[in-house]
Amino acid sequence: MVIAAHPTPSPESRTLFNDGWTVRPKVSVFFELGGAAPEPQPVTLPHDAAIGEPRDPAGSHDTGYFPGGAFQYEKTFEVPADWAGKHVGLEFEGVYRDAMVYINNRFAGHRASGYAAFRVVADDFLDYGATNTIRVECRLHQDARWYSGAGIYRDVWLTVQEPVHVAADGLVVSTPDVDDELAIAAVATTVENAGTRPRTVRVDARIEDADGAVVARATTPVTVLPGEPAVVRQRLAVDRPQRWSVDTPNLYRAVVTVADDDRIDVRSTLFGIRTLQLDTRYGLRINGEPVKLRGACIHHDNGPIGAAAIPRAEERRVELLKAAGFNAIRSAHNPISPAMLDACDRLGMLVMDEFSDVWAEAKTSFDYSIDFAEWWQRDVEAMVRKDINHPSVILYSIGNEIPETGDPISSVWSRRLAEHVRAIDSSRYVTNGVNPMVSVIRHFAAMTSQQGSEGGVNALMSEMNDIMGQISASELVAEATEESLAVLDVTGLNYGDRRYLLDHELFPNRITVGTETSPVRIAENWAVISEHANLLGDFTWTGWDYLGEAGLGRALYADEGTPLLMGEYPWLLARCGDIDITGRRRPPSYYREIVFGLRHEPYIAVRRPDTHGRSQMPGVWAWSESLASWDWDVAEGTPITVEVYSDADEIELILDGESIGRAAVGSRNGFRCEIDTVFRRGELVAIAYTDGRETARTGLRSPSDEVRLEVVADRGTIDASPSDLAYVDIDLVDADGVPVTASDRRVVVLVAGPAVLQGLASARPATEESFTGSSHTTYEGHAVAVVRPTGAGRIVVTVRTDDGLEAGTEIHAGTPSHTAPDKGVTSWRKTPHAPRASSSALPSR
Repeated sequence: MVIAAHPTPSPESRTLFNDGWTVRPKVSVFFELGGAAPEPQPVTLPHDAAIGEPRDPAGSHDTGYFPGGAFQYEKTFEVPADWAGKHVGLEFEGVYRDAMVYINNRFAGHRASGYAAFRVVADDFLDYGATNTIRVECRLHQDARWYSGAGIYRDVWLTVQEPVHVAADGLVVSTPDVDDELAIAAVATTVENAGTRPRTVRVDARIEDADGAVVARATTPVTVLPGEPAVVRQRLAVDRPQRWSVDTPNLYRAVVTVADDDRIDVRSTLFGIRTLQLDTRYGLRINGEPVKLRGACIHHDNGPIGAAAIPRAEERRVELLKAAGFNAIRSAHNPISPAMLDACDRLGMLVMDEFSDVWAEAKTSFDYSIDFAEWWQRDVEAMVRKDINHPSVILYSIGNEIPETGDPISSVWSRRLAEHVRAIDSSRYVTNGVNPMVSVIRHFAAMTSQQGSEGGVNALMSEMNDIMGQISASELVAEATEESLAVLDVTGLNYGDRRYLLDHELFPNRITVGTETSPVRIAENWAVISEHANLLGDFTWTGWDYLGEAGLGRALYADEGTPLLMGEYPWLLARCGDIDITGRRRPPSYYREIVFGLRHEPYIAVRRPDTHGRSQMPGVWAWSESLASWDWDVAEGTPITVEVYSDADEIELILDGESIGRAAVGSRNGFRCEIDTVFRRGELVAIAYTDGRETARTGLRSPSDEVRLEVVADRGTIDASPSDLAYVDIDLVDADGVPVTASDRRVVVLVAGPAVLQGLASARPATEESFTGSSHTTYEGHAVAVVRPTGAGRIVVTVRTDDGLEAGTEIHAGTPSHTAPDKGVTSWRKTPHAPRASSSALPSR
């Protein structure tokens, strides 16, 4: 009974307001008087104003060396004369940051947070029966520890309602009573009266199943006084409810109509029927079944298109994360977009939504701490009211690595935030991503100072896993954080896995989740989590790679001296995601899948030959420099190390039929083994043995010298809507389709038909190439083009290389529905092949 419609059909009073905008850098009005204002560029929302800006080598690794700036969006629209007397508003799902809204050059609204949804009432500022102008100004400047993007990066909605209407966020559905025979859908509707006289209306609520059939209905009269909202509560019984879960994400729709003699207003929302339980005996239960959270932390950017939360981009990330074995995501470190919540509901992904990276203690010069004291209540309300009807949301996190959590006076904020969340929504659980080391940061700073003569901060950071573990397990942390953690339903620990068993003894009623964990520790952590009900799961840093915190997860080697923790320009990516920014799974993703018990086929990851014999320094986020490829631009006979991940007892590695090594693997050996050999082109096969019997095998093959382009869209049919996207994979392969990873090329992408090239990127972590141009160099033989439709019709994507390769694909953009069957992907090649190119002239890593 899954409702798959996307996007959710809008009630008549609420329509998307994304078209017809322009953007330009914001300049002073006095500067504009000189006639030198920048030329505005047309854009369709959601839009990231920062992703196309030139990066600054002297800038910050935090933001990926993207600069700050101020931006101005404008749009003109017609306001009919008959809107006079109606209630008109604009709903912004997210504007980064410090949004100032002007209607007809009159100040109409402001929101400090770059992540909170907000509404501007337009009635007093409109010119009826005329053309109106809306202007939105926003800015970013040293206010985030990652790439935030800028601009109106989430959807905007226009609401035109009668004076008596359903309030914004005024439709709330809960399911307090559920069993196999019957569920109660409790519908709470807030009705407002912007008129001058009392009105009596009827509120009709109905519940529809996935087929649109009405399964429950109720109607109630309500008298609404001017300026005094009225809440109408109706309990509707749903027979034999189809429950929502990760595996069966069944959805219903609640539709509320407010009417007197005529229909006045209509609002609808999707919701799910499910139960949540939490205790130390069974852990987390959904619909009575224990669930372990196989979680991924994710930042909010969408890689090649920056921070723009285009619904299809958000949906695709959820699809790929779930296919990689995750069943939960943590929105780090800001409230998740409504578009991604919709996707999580439809696809069956659990959500921990997070409030903020800071409270009153700053982490960057101009971050949210400046606004926290004034705005925190309204911003908490915005997050919770956004989430309240989404069955995917099970946890609210009130913060991330907040220093205040280690101080008794400052930790009062923990209680304030947690109780404010519960006052709005008591049906879900509250946690906080507490990093024990950060909670006692003052003591940690003193330790750093004392160790300065022995290698300084860099040496300290190279041993961060051990240091964080030691601090986390200390008595100091237990005492300093006890009050802040007692406020929570679920203790969230960032890099605090050394406390898992310790807390089980010290605080037997404490229920814990790894809100942020090191990817290299998943095997050890998951073994403990699997055995203890009070440990709910693990959220790795990170499930998806991201822009900014450049070089955080790069491999560091002892022969590099004392390297910096972060990457210098042109580093762009964090390089710590299970999935890279193009949507391709990296080796740690397959390793994690094996640890979770979801994959039994061995996985081969070959370390780059230039790392052979070098000692990689331990790190919190760095994986080995490895790739599932047997294609290397080195002489045959070059020493090379092969990693194999498997849950079997033993692995045998075979090259062209010759055994080149056997090694123990499986859980006792951390599910991985390493075998040193030499590179020679051919076929490399890993055979898994358990109890002496072959259980599975996998292999890698070297490509031939012929190189072709393979261009394939993720879907052959998409909606003719700018809310949809086609992701076009661009790969270098040989004549048999074997990936060519050691011979990268610059590709040029041309889009013909009703569409634009929204972004073009590879996963190269350090590059000076832009994502907004029509050319880009592949990385490990791969790039992705993101195509955004502008209307209905046939879209042709053509890809060419400098040495004459050409291939393409066709996409059909049809009427928005997402219910039509996919007609399949049509791809073609014009040029059959080209010789292998030398990689010596390619951009450096």
